[in-house]
Amino acid sequence: MRRIPMRILGGLVLAAMLGIALAVFPIERKSPCTDPLGCVVIAPGEPIAIGVIESLTGEVAILGKEQVRGLELALDHRGGKVRGHPVDLRIEDTGCRPEGGANAALRIVSDPAVVAIFGTTCSGDAATAAQVMTEAGLSMISGNNSAPFLTAIGGRKAPKWQPGYFRTAPNEEYSGPAAARYAYEKLGVESAAIIHDGDIYTRGLAEGFRAEFERLGGRTTLFGAVDKGDADMKPVLEAVAASGAELLFFPLFQPEGNHLLLAARRMPALRNTVLMSDGALIDGTFIEAMGQNAVGMYFVGPTPPTPNDRVRALESEYRRKYGEAPPTLYYCNAFDAASILLDTLGQVAAKASDGSLSIGRQALRDALARTRDYPGVTGKLTCDRFGDCATPRFNVLRLEDPALGVAGLTANVVYTYAPRSGHE
Repeated sequence: MRRIPMRILGGLVLAAMLGIALAVFPIERKSPCTDPLGCVVIAPGEPIAIGVIESLTGEVAILGKEQVRGLELALDHRGGKVRGHPVDLRIEDTGCRPEGGANAALRIVSDPAVVAIFGTTCSGDAATAAQVMTEAGLSMISGNNSAPFLTAIGGRKAPKWQPGYFRTAPNEEYSGPAAARYAYEKLGVESAAIIHDGDIYTRGLAEGFRAEFERLGGRTTLFGAVDKGDADMKPVLEAVAASGAELLFFPLFQPEGNHLLLAARRMPALRNTVLMSDGALIDGTFIEAMGQNAVGMYFVGPTPPTPNDRVRALESEYRRKYGEAPPTLYYCNAFDAASILLDTLGQVAAKASDGSLSIGRQALRDALARTRDYPGVTGKLTCDRFGDCATPRFNVLRLEDPALGVAGLTANVVYTYAPRSGHE
């Protein structure tokens, strides 16, 4: 056997040792990513992962499902791809609970492949999910959240605002004032009772109503709360009756809103009390379940998109794809939120010669914040520094004929409030 010279043998040993060292302690290669929050790199042909956090169980599951469908329709318009890469939706359920929002977000951000988050349905979920999202350096956009606490109140940063959070549903900072103005100026109501459920959404609307109503000269006779899950509304309604309120404003979700309405209709002392709720009950399932009990009720909610060719075409696509009518009009806001996100991802993604994509997390946030005059189906969208992208405009509606459903209710506009251009 031929003897190997010592200098060669030593070199071989050194090379072997170096190989082992590299395997155990790899040399850190400097990443080409210079984004302050880091980059997500998608290999050639691999999908772009988007986290989806919605309420898919419980009483508001129908709204969460509608949000997911709006996202799916936006994907359909792009052939299911962004920059040639398929999109993989990582869907998590919150159950419309704050802890559900936090847990869902934690599961989403644990996957470093996720580039952004679409959601949530409920504003309480958004507050907790957005905090997790921000700390993970991601961006999040919703087509359904509307609580003022998430973005801005009075032109200032709201308590639950988080960097990287955006929404295409209008800030309901102006919903309570719209209802209060109609009650005081048009109905001549001078005293009102207000009931919320402690959620940041319902509490925000309740406080907005109270502030504007009292500013106009009205008197709040009761400002109270029920708990989520409460079915017995008799005690709180007895307090409303004892307060002598001419109007009861109750921005509640189902089923608490259903329980309160039915209980109020059974109380002779409230026979002449004006009943008013908000957009959470502008829903086909509520109208169908309540029937004649809801006749004469008032509702305040965002002005729906103008019924133009694009809106009608999207509704036809919804019916064709899912075999049923959309339960509300928020699928349009979801479509717009998803469209902004998908288009912005396409703009920010840097494509390498091998077909891989690199998406900077801060670059995505900055690009979303620069959204100006985006041609959405709900109208032109411009995102302000707090993440609000929709122009606020609210209608007060009166239910006359339950058989006409949501379409009949939304068509019966009795008052419109647009804070940036005055009111009607």
